[in-house]
Amino acid sequence: MELEIDVENWPEGNWIVLAERAVAAGIAVEPVLANARLSASLLFTSDAEVHELNREWRGKDKPTNVLSFPMLEREELRDLAPDGPPEMLGDLALACETCAREAAEKGISLEDHATHLIVHGLLHLAGHDHVDSDEQAEAMEALEIAALAKLGIADPYGDRN
Repeated sequence: MELEIDVENWPEGNWIVLAERAVAAGIAVEPVLANARLSASLLFTSDAEVHELNREWRGKDKPTNVLSFPMLEREELRDLAPDGPPEMLGDLALACETCAREAAEKGISLEDHATHLIVHGLLHLAGHDHVDSDEQAEAMEALEIAALAKLGIADPYGDRN
């Protein structure tokens, strides 16, 4: 998968390498993402920008940590031949202030939290969700945990009872 990354309004850091590692881990746990025809965009941006995107495209008047805008249905991804023209998987946007606040609340680094959110967003782009049932949520969380473990990042859900 080809990833276009744009970093705006985030602190100094190696966000591009972090994103590339997150994508590789996502591909390792979700094979449909491995198709070389796929491309996605990732925007590291401000809460204000994510707030605007959330309001405009999802009708929610608030910022959030990560937004994902899939362009393909899961079945389309599964059926996508390895040869052919490029296909846009979708877009992701991460909100700096919300991500930083959540990381501080969890007592983890902003880098680890951003990595988790990129993996989470990629799984949404691959057709996974967590809102319709507990089973869906558990399956998606298991993929996230497995991807993050490949990067040496602790289970972000480990403190749940």
